[in-house]
Formats: sequence, structure tokens, C-alpha cells
Amino acid sequence: MIVTFTANPSLDRTIDVGGPLTPGAVHRIGADTTQPGGKGINVALGVHRAGLPVLAVLPAAASDPLLALLTAEGLPHRSSPVAGAVRTNLTVLSAPQVTTKLNEPGARLTSTEVSALEQLLLETAAAGDTVMLSGSLAPGLPTDAYVHLVRKLRAHGAQVGVDTSDAPLLALSAALPHAAPDFLKPNAEELGQILGTDGSLLEQQAADGDLAGVRAAASDLHRRGVGAVLVTLGGAGGLLATEGAVWYCPSPPGPVVSTVGAGDSATAGYLIARQLGEHPAERLARALAYGTAAVGLPGTTIPRPDQVHVDPRRVIRL
Repeated sequence: MIVTFTANPSLDRTIDVGGPLTPGAVHRIGADTTQPGGKGINVALGVHRAGLPVLAVLPAAASDPLLALLTAEGLPHRSSPVAGAVRTNLTVLSAPQVTTKLNEPGARLTSTEVSALEQLLLETAAAGDTVMLSGSLAPGLPTDAYVHLVRKLRAHGAQVGVDTSDAPLLALSAALPHAAPDFLKPNAEELGQILGTDGSLLEQQAADGDLAGVRAAASDLHRRGVGAVLVTLGGAGGLLATEGAVWYCPSPPGPVVSTVGAGDSATAGYLIARQLGEHPAERLARALAYGTAAVGLPGTTIPRPDQVHVDPRRVIRL
């Protein structure tokens, strides 16, 4: 089974103002939707819609509206009770194809709530499960929380993936190889954080056909103990370093409606492919296909398999 852990879940509200977003001006809201959010929840929805066993673990009060949304989605989940409300993240869509995000930090967890959340995850994950640790850490969780969870879960016999950024990502990178996850999913910006450089430059280089910087960084993380490193590069595609080799896939063509949730959809696609026993090149193709499908959908909509078109022929081995 795939277990996802969302340490800082959210209600994702997406509004479309229909035209340019002008500071200081009055705007009329057109479309307005609220969906369950948080990176681990997004991944779980993708896996669930593919018909594979999945369970989402998260902190939330029993009365929180997020849990009602998860139940309506039919997503299996377990929550550790907390006193605070789940945060709301606001995404503003404006012309021309601009996405503006306003994210709340989330309620601070007490030490008791942190301990209970960690214990719930460790009780839920069984040997042989894949556990995906995703997203930012709620206030109250230590910066190195993912470092400790990777060690504990791997000692428990689980396969562990991580998708995070900023201080938690740097803490994990500094702990390699002693807390190396089986799977790491940075985007170009996050890879730049690890390198101490400008991630947008890495993405631009990739778009221009120069993959040397991304390839070297991903390969180095793989050599330092990470089982598989999937780097998503926006419109430039994605790169996978695993099993001593590197593969690259350009982004499949498709419309751009909302980029929110695209990286999480790519993670879901990769985990689905791995669960199906696919070759690394096929895993990369499916990950990129899921990300592309998500970009063509509104808000934080995670694609169904029938909306995803996988073409492994696009993948090349570098």
C-alpha cells in the first residue's frame, strides 16, 4: 500500500478574476472552488483515482471541513486530532496565464499533537509499504522532522519518499547518506536550494537543451544514497536518476490552465508506475504525463488515469 503523510494540510481555494490582476484595483471573482489540499493529499488522490490502495495520514480536528471533503472524495484517510483549524491556501488565476498563490502558515501544533501525529504514521505504515512524506511542516514540527521519520520508517521496513523544500529539505540533504530516502522529488527551485544556486537558471538551462547542471546534481544525490531522484523542470520536462543511470523526458504538449498540483500529480504518477513494476523510463514518462494532465485542469484538480496519456518513447537515456 501507498501511505501519504501531509504534515500541513490545507483547504485549497481557487478563484479566477478573468483578466489581469492589478494591485489596488477591485476585481470580480468568476469561478470559485474549494478542494482538499496539501501535497500528500494531492498524491493520495492521484493514486486513489488510479485504483491502487492508498491511505492519507494528516493532522485535523474531527469537525474540520477538510475531512468532510476527503470523505466526499472517497479517499481513505486517518487523522490525528489537533486543536487548530486546517489552513486555507488561496490561488488567484489571472490573465495572461498567471497563477498567484497566498498560503497561510497553518496552526501551530503542540508537542503532544506532534508526538501523536508521528505515532499515528508509524502505527499505520507496515513493512513493505511505500510512505510519501510531502510538503511543508506545520508550525511546531522540528525542521529535521523528515530526517527522523525517514530513519524510523526505513527501520520499520517501509520504502520512503520525500517531497519538501526550504529548511526541511536542507536538513534532509545534510543528513545524507544516513537518512537517505528511497525517493526524492525536487523541482528546479528545490534542487537549487540544495546546491545553493538559482533554481530558475537550472530550469532555463534545461529548456535550452543544457541538462548538465540538473544531471550532475541529481546524480550526486543518487550517489549519496537516495534511491531515485525525480527532478521536475516545469515546461522543460523532467529528469530521473536511479539504478546508476539517468533518463530525461521533455514535457508532453498540452494546454496550461493551472500549475497548482502539477508536481504532486507527477509524484503520484511515479509512485503508480513503481507500484505497477514499470521500468525507470516508463516511471518517468508516467510522472511527466500526470504532471502535464494536471496543468490542463482547473485549480488543484488531480487527474484520473483516462485523462493521462503516457508515451515512453519520449524518454531518452542520457
